[in-house]
Amino acid sequence: MSKIETLAMNTVRTLSVDEVQAANSGHPGLPLGASPMAYSLWAKGMKHNPHHPEWENRDRFVLSAGHGAAMLYALLHLFDYGVSLDDLKQFRQWGSKTPGHPEYRHTKGVEITTGPLGSGLASAVGMAMAEAHLAAQYNRPGFDIVDHYTFVIVGDGCLQEGVSAEASSLAGTLKLSKLIVLYDSNNITIEGNTSLSFREDVRARYQAYGFDTDFVSDGNDTAAILSAIERAKKTDKPSFIEIKTEIGYGSVKAGTAGVHGEPLGAENVIKLKEFLDYPSTEPFYVDPSVYAHMKDVVRELGQTEEAWKSLLADYEAAYPDLAKAYHSGFAAVDTTALLQDVSFWSFDEKAQATRVWSGLVLNRLGEKFPQLFGGSADLAPSNKSNLTKEGSFSAEDYSGRNIHFGIRENAMAAIGNGLAVHGGVIPYVATFFVFADYLKGMARLSAIEGVPLIYVLTHDSIGVGEDGPTHEPIEQLSMLRATPNTHVYRPADSIETAAAYVSALSQKTTPTVLALSRQNCDVIPSDKIGALKGGYVISKAASSASEYVLIATGSEVSLALKAQAALAEIGIDASVVSMPSQEVFNAQSPEYQESVLPKHATKRLAIEAGASQSWYRYVGTDGKVLGIDHFGASAPADRIFKEFGFTIENIVELVKGL
Repeated sequence: MSKIETLAMNTVRTLSVDEVQAANSGHPGLPLGASPMAYSLWAKGMKHNPHHPEWENRDRFVLSAGHGAAMLYALLHLFDYGVSLDDLKQFRQWGSKTPGHPEYRHTKGVEITTGPLGSGLASAVGMAMAEAHLAAQYNRPGFDIVDHYTFVIVGDGCLQEGVSAEASSLAGTLKLSKLIVLYDSNNITIEGNTSLSFREDVRARYQAYGFDTDFVSDGNDTAAILSAIERAKKTDKPSFIEIKTEIGYGSVKAGTAGVHGEPLGAENVIKLKEFLDYPSTEPFYVDPSVYAHMKDVVRELGQTEEAWKSLLADYEAAYPDLAKAYHSGFAAVDTTALLQDVSFWSFDEKAQATRVWSGLVLNRLGEKFPQLFGGSADLAPSNKSNLTKEGSFSAEDYSGRNIHFGIRENAMAAIGNGLAVHGGVIPYVATFFVFADYLKGMARLSAIEGVPLIYVLTHDSIGVGEDGPTHEPIEQLSMLRATPNTHVYRPADSIETAAAYVSALSQKTTPTVLALSRQNCDVIPSDKIGALKGGYVISKAASSASEYVLIATGSEVSLALKAQAALAEIGIDASVVSMPSQEVFNAQSPEYQESVLPKHATKRLAIEAGASQSWYRYVGTDGKVLGIDHFGASAPADRIFKEFGFTIENIVELVKGL
């Protein structure tokens, strides 16, 4: 590495520690140890254009060890991604571009939100899967328009989390050769040396997963690091490169847990800069020669996109239909035509589980949207989540559109996030609804980073029956409804199920959870427009002045309609509201909400086979909730519903008591 390159690399280090010192908060240890690998990768090992961060064929970079965000922001500044020196000075402050952990959509150049350790690596597997799938779909001889790598920097903490193990196992199985993992191996975590809890041979583990492995003994040896990266690019497997570093390199706390997550202190920052022979000890100093050098680096990086554009233009001329399909994959989904498509909304007049209707809708969408790409955590036959006319995505055939995630719910959701941020595909993931507990952390990241990932979660209630309490979701609806920026749909029939998918496809920055039944649901007088608004009056009371409202979701809507008829026989006039999505209903105008739940109708009963918690905002102090605030039981579904009070007779008694 030349003198100017060494100075640029050390500038990443000094800016990082200055950020942490100015904020009096952050993690200086990782940047001091990992900056050589990161700078070398960005300057010489990675294809990207800082002046066009959204370029589709760029190499992706994920800092899975997201606590090292200060280093990423220093890189974004020096590589001219639009992060200014003032932005660095505002590290971790209100409204800044430089939050405590990298946030997707918030800072240009940040590919995905990281922070929860291991999630970045798992999501990077999704990015590599998207690249492999799109390359198989669209590349033609002489026209490799999809041809890029996904690079990840991970730490010891990332590799202890189960989500990274799940995802890495799948990556090895799929032979994702464009995935390259750089392991910042410094043997330190917050509590001390990793020997306290982590003594395994990590490289041997990754070799067992099916990765090619490599080792660089000195994290400051940039030539060796770049050579390892070049070797990784030539293998037919994913690559795992262990790079031995010293946490907090050059500081007085080097090699200790004390440098992981707290500022060095002003005096120690000066000592660090003296150790590095840095030209100034002033905070946030960047030598003019570094800016000049980086300008040349960025100019050269930009030329890679220009070469790709020329190739793309020739491809568009040679394969116009394929090119059109390729571009449409990166565009927002237009659902306008679906609303007018009679065949899309046509179903047999027959009671079915909403998971069955979901399977029909998913396959109709699969024919209309070739970019639909997803699968299940080994439950596709039960989730009805297979695209029946499509093949399997595998190491032998990346063009297949059905992903087999294996029994890896947590990694599945993280991979789904990676697919979504990569672009070019419409991803969905599927499992049993009760296993939302396994994937909740990654679903939370879907909401934070604002990706329109579709969660197909079936077996939505005590209707699971004989499988018993471990498989019967109770609190999961409330849990996911409580997650900001998440739409939860629990449809009652075929039309509402189709509407839930249309709503999900219409989202640009919000994930959607579909809670789908195993038990059959009756055909009801549902309304697609009402369902798209999240809630609507499915059966009016005889009088507009009625005080009584029954509110229900899913299979309980049919029960509410039957109870409405029974109430009418004893002189109680009630309307029935189907509310498949509370979140979508809450986003409607006050006037619309009043038309569905008028203020004068205070005698309200919400009916749902799940926890009652999320319903009290709708029923008010004068209303009641027929829910389940205890765990389920093992028995046939009909018996459980009866024992837990989901009967016409019990609903009538509850309404009479309002």
